Formats: sequence, structure tokens, C-alpha cells
Amino acid sequence: MANGNAATGLRDLNAGIPDADQLKGAVSAIYDDVASWSRTGDFWNWGMHCPNVLDELTDLCPNFNAGVSDGFSEQLYFQTLRGLPYSKNDFKGLTVLEVGCGMGEGLNFLTRLVDPARAVGLDISAAAIRRANALLARGDRLSYVEGDAERLPFGDGEFDLVINVESSHNYPDVERFFREVARVLKPGGHFSLIDVFDPRSSARFGTLQREITDFEWIHERDVTENVKSAIRRRMAPGSFFRREYARKQMPLRARIIGGIGGAHYAGADFVGHRDALSRVLELARIRPKFVGEYESYRHHLARRP
Repeated sequence: MANGNAATGLRDLNAGIPDADQLKGAVSAIYDDVASWSRTGDFWNWGMHCPNVLDELTDLCPNFNAGVSDGFSEQLYFQTLRGLPYSKNDFKGLTVLEVGCGMGEGLNFLTRLVDPARAVGLDISAAAIRRANALLARGDRLSYVEGDAERLPFGDGEFDLVINVESSHNYPDVERFFREVARVLKPGGHFSLIDVFDPRSSARFGTLQREITDFEWIHERDVTENVKSAIRRRMAPGSFFRREYARKQMPLRARIIGGIGGAHYAGADFVGHRDALSRVLELARIRPKFVGEYESYRHHLARRP
């Protein structure tokens, strides 16, 4: 759960935080909490549901979720690879970085699909990184490091591919993040970003695309309806997500952020859903109203000239 699900709740609880370091500390704290109760494989992001993506993924890896997930988070991660000019064999010689990897499940999944030469996940949450290294690391082939997306602790031109999944909307300085990505990419390397956008972040993103000449933007796909479909399926009574959420042993704060049945974690606000608990807490000013009026969810792909 590297990404927007828990962080959306975080932004609700910390709507008035103006300082970037405070915001980063709050992001780290909420994911430290999430790392204490999340089970392996059950939920990493809002997910997406697309028959074509599902068919491609199943052809590449039959029974990829094997009953341990609903498959929606995996589809979202697989989307980051679509449009790249690499075959499965090409990946064997590539180095891959995920910025905002959370507990590392998504990157672990991708490395088992395409087996890159080296993969590194970075996240600001120390607890998430400890868990990822304890459960998922595979020597030099897959490792996880604690770090800041705006100050990447890597050398110039170290990676062939950088991915970022449902995470960049939490960064105080997206321009600095983009410039850091460009710095660590090799010439000819690729940057694959998939995230949720509100009107302000969408306008800012468009400005950065024009102003940062270190990238050639080569692909964009709107997956809004696919993401909303996954969210609605997860919120359905008796869904895999609902059952797993009910089984978790979670502190009260996490339950409040998650909402009834975990709807808030699953992205309920993005589909206009408000449960009774959310409305009561908003009226009582225990939990401020949803901050980001998100309007779209898009996949962007760029090349470093």
C-alpha cells in the first residue's frame, strides 16, 4: 500500500499542514502504521479492472493472484509496463527503480513477471522498508531502501526504468521529483507514472511536461473508469477486500481513517461514496472533509533522451 489509498486518509487528517517536512513525516507515520496490520498480497493501491489488461496479465502469468488477492492491484502495476519498448527477455538486462514502493508487494510482483537484472524499491516509511526487506528482498536482484522521492539516494544514470504508482500526488515538490527521476535515469531510459489527479495537480503536471526538457512524453492513457470499476467491486458486500479488511487487527485510528469496511482505503471518495461514519465524523469535525477533488486517474510514459 505504497500509495494513494492510505495517503488519502492521511491528507484528510493533516489538511492544514503547510510545511513539506511535516507532510513527509506525516506520510511516513501513516505508512508505518499501515505496515503493522497489512497482510501480504491483499491490497496495495486502489487497483484497476480492465478485461484487456487482465487477459494480457493472465497470458503472461496464469493464476497470477492464486487466490491471495482480488487481482486489481496487480493489474494497476502491470499497466506501468504497457507501452514500454521492452520484451520480457529485454528486462533481464535492465535495472528498475520504484519510487514510493510502500511495503514492496507491487515491485516484487513485477520482478516475478519480467525478472529484471536488478530492482530497487524506495519509500519514505522506515517500517514499510523493514518489512519489505524482511519478507521480499532477494539479494542484489531485489532490495528496498528508505529515502525521499525528492532526494533520491542514487547515482546519475543508474536505472533503465523508474516507475511510480499512486504516489506522486503526495509529494510537496513534484518538479524536484521529476528532475531527480531524470537524473537517475540512463539516456534512453523510461519513466512510467500512474496516479490520480485533481484539477490543480493536473494543471501542474501539464506545466511540468512542457517545462522539464529532460523527458520526451510518449504515451498517456486515461484509466479513470478502470480504477473506479475496481473500487466499486472492492466495496461490494462480501468482496475479497471486505472479507480481508474485517479480519485485520487494526488500531482505532486506522479504522477511523479506513471508514466502514475500509471503504476510504479502497478509494471510496473517488467514486463519490460516503459511508455513515464518514458523515458523522465530518459533522463532528473529527475528520475533515475529503481534500482532493480528484477528477481523473492516468498513466503517463516518458523517455529520457
